[in-house]
Amino acid sequence: MAKLTTADRKALPTKVFGLPEERKYPIEDAAHGRAALSRAAHNATPAQQTKIKRKVHAMYPGMQMKSLSSMAA
Repeated sequence: MAKLTTADRKALPTKVFGLPEERKYPIEDAAHGRAALSRAAHNATPAQQTKIKRKVHAMYPGMQMKSLSSMAA
């Protein structure tokens, strides 16, 4: 996964965030999508986790997804 600098993150369109209204959990590539799912499992509310999972799946439909609850374990 490529390092995402502050400048790069600010340049990303809002639509490539798992939580676009808060500009949290960037998912501009598949590696960041997997990272967003992992971090959401530990830090996001259940409603936010669902939203992030749907967003990642919409952007990367071929990505294998575990349930977020199993990621937290």
